[in-house]
Amino acid sequence: MTTLRAVAAAGVLIASGALAQDFPSKSVRLIVPFPPGGAVDIIGRTMGPPLGKGLGQSVIVENRPGANTVIGAELVVRAPADGHTVLLMAQSYTVNAILRTKLPYDTFKDFSGVTRLASNPLVVSVHPSVPARTVKELVALARSRPGELTFGTASILGGQRLAMELFKEAAKFDAIAIPYNGGAPAATAVMGGHTTILVANIAETAPFVEAGRLRAIAVTSLERNNLLPKVPTIAESGYPGFQALQWFGVAAPAGTPRAVIEKLSAAILRALERPEVRARFAGLGIEPMPMGPDRFAEHLRSETRTFAEVIRAAAIHVE
Repeated sequence: MTTLRAVAAAGVLIASGALAQDFPSKSVRLIVPFPPGGAVDIIGRTMGPPLGKGLGQSVIVENRPGANTVIGAELVVRAPADGHTVLLMAQSYTVNAILRTKLPYDTFKDFSGVTRLASNPLVVSVHPSVPARTVKELVALARSRPGELTFGTASILGGQRLAMELFKEAAKFDAIAIPYNGGAPAATAVMGGHTTILVANIAETAPFVEAGRLRAIAVTSLERNNLLPKVPTIAESGYPGFQALQWFGVAAPAGTPRAVIEKLSAAILRALERPEVRARFAGLGIEPMPMGPDRFAEHLRSETRTFAEVIRAAAIHVE
C-alpha cells in the first residue's frame, strides 16, 4: 500500500511538472474585481505587460466589479484550475469571508494564494470647503456633529472601511460609512460635496490633492509617503502607533497544480523587480511587498483573524 501511494504521489508530481512546463499555453486573464481607475486596476495594468513578457503570453486585465469583489472572485473560482485565470485581490476578499455567510465559494478552500504584491497607505481627505485642515480639527468637527459626517470608501466592506473604523475608535468620534463601487466614484462623490470624508488609496487621492480638489488631512502609514510628503501621518497627529495599510495580492482557483502556482508566483515577483514597475509604483506611493504562496496563504488567514476583531469591535454587519 505504501509503495502504491508513493507511486501515485510521484505520478502527481510528474503530471504537475508537465503542466508547469506547458503553462501558459494561452493568454492569462487577470481579473480585477473593481472598476477602472482605482488603485487595484492601476496595479493590474502596470503588472500586465511585464508579467506577459516574463510568461511569454499576453496578460489580459479584465474589470469585473460588483458585490464587494464577489462577482470577480466567483468568475475566477469557476474558471479551469490551470493558472490561466487569476484574481487580483485586496482586503475586501478577506472581509467577505467574515461577514458574508452565503458566498458562492469558500474563501480558503476554493482559492490558492499565489503571491502578495504590494501595499500602500490610505489617505483621509475632505472637500476644500470642509472646515478642517488637521486631524485634530477633523476629529473636533466630527465630535461637534455626531452622526452627521459621512465617509466614502471604494467598497461596502474593505480595508478602507476598516481603516476608518480603527481611526474612529482611536479618536472617539462617529461618522457614517457611504460605500461606492470603486475608488474613482468615491472620490467623485467627495469632490462633488455629496460625502464629507474620503478614505482612499494614495494613488487615487494624490492627483486630486495636487489639483486642489481635495484637502489631504493625514496618511495611515507610520511614516509619511513620498507622494504626499507634506501630509502628516495619523500616528504623528496625536495617535502614536496608528497604522492601516492596503495590501494587494493574486490568487488562483484551488486545484491549480503547485508547479503552476510556483511558476506564476516567480514570474510575478520577477515583474515586480523590473525598473519600470518599481518607478510606476513609486510614483503612485505603492511599495512592493512580495510574498510567496505559502507565506501569502498564512497572511490571508492572519488578516481574516485581525479583521474579525475590528468588525466585532465596530459592530459592523451586512445590511
